[in-house]
Amino acid sequence: MAACMRGIMYLVSIERNALLLTRGSCVIVESRRYVRGLRRKPVRVLFPDADTQLKTTPKPQPAEENVMRQRKVETLKSTSERVEDGVLVKARINERSAAKQSAVLKDYVDGLHFERASPGDKRLARLVSVARSRTFREHQGKILLEGRRLICDAMAAGATPQMVFFSTVERLRELPLDKLKRATLVKVKFEDIKIWSDLVAPQGVLAIFARPDPSRLNFTNKGHSLPLSLICDNIRDPGNLGTILRCAAAVGCHNVLLSKGCVDVWEPKVLRGGMGAHFRLPILHNLEWDAIENHLSKSVTIHVADRSREAEDSNATALQNSSKAVDYGWTSTRSERTNMHLVDYDTDSDSDDEGQSVPRVGSKAYYESWAQAPTAIVIGGETHGLSVEAVRLAEKTAGHMLYIPVVPGVDSLNSAMAASILLFEGRKQLLKISQTSQKKIKI
Repeated sequence: MAACMRGIMYLVSIERNALLLTRGSCVIVESRRYVRGLRRKPVRVLFPDADTQLKTTPKPQPAEENVMRQRKVETLKSTSERVEDGVLVKARINERSAAKQSAVLKDYVDGLHFERASPGDKRLARLVSVARSRTFREHQGKILLEGRRLICDAMAAGATPQMVFFSTVERLRELPLDKLKRATLVKVKFEDIKIWSDLVAPQGVLAIFARPDPSRLNFTNKGHSLPLSLICDNIRDPGNLGTILRCAAAVGCHNVLLSKGCVDVWEPKVLRGGMGAHFRLPILHNLEWDAIENHLSKSVTIHVADRSREAEDSNATALQNSSKAVDYGWTSTRSERTNMHLVDYDTDSDSDDEGQSVPRVGSKAYYESWAQAPTAIVIGGETHGLSVEAVRLAEKTAGHMLYIPVVPGVDSLNSAMAASILLFEGRKQLLKISQTSQKKIKI
């Protein structure tokens, strides 16, 4: 019975397992088929023209991948553009540096560096305007010189240039460049120089100098000077003073002394009239009469120039029958005076003796013998003539009042003309004395 029951149970279990296996296999088979269907690829189509090549449709790219690729392309383009821009920037920088180097090379003239004035540079206007002021010249100790010749004469005498304005490099090369090493050189437009120049035809060069000290200058006329001094008394016209200084330099005067009341010797118009005379002989200005005596030799004889307007009628009548040069109408401005008298003398002096009687010295014609070494001549101003101090100084040194004959009714000569006549006559007489003394020594 037991064995029978076991057989029955075994059969039942086999059937159950077989049923489960069939069901499970069906499920397994169906699931596998479904997965394989998902994994299948589309059928490849073979065209007759293509033997071995297969044409496949491109796979569609997602939107994110396209965006990323577009960004990469843009970054590559931007980097390439940056590289190109960097190359261009470097090229521009190199060009600018090369231009700067060439400009720097152009700003040198024989080793001297000069500046280029900018459009708003006002140094020229400021310095020229203040250099024309006597107060500035005295307090700042600076003078203004214009023109190649005047600047060259100043540097040859040892004057120190501080600033030079020029229009072209050729104008700068006309100056001694070895003496401009410590000066500031500024290139400006010719129109700017023309605005501030006093000349009708400017030369294109201006210079600011330190006001020179006559004791430190190297004068070129020392070897040709004579024991003849010139004293200017109240010369107030700058043109006349410049002409007087030029004449004194041409004659070979030992020095020129200017009393207080004269125009400033460094006035631009005086400099132009002097034509470099300021740097050819010592010129001492703004002196008191006591100081004037200190600059003269102790044995000097001082003569004064008489520039009266008309001759005395009696003198003119007496000279009409003369057989000398006055026969042709030339008369002296004053009659011969051999004795000392007292007269009222018109003066421009600020002293307390103005309008009082002063000593009158003996008079001589300019062509008579009056120049003895050493000698000094006093030239008075055009308006008021000589001062009292000048006449007293002539009396003190036993000098004379020198007159120049003029036609009656004609105004007197101006100070520059009278100075030139007297100075050249004095040179003639001094040279004659020196030649005579040399002959005596040889004998």
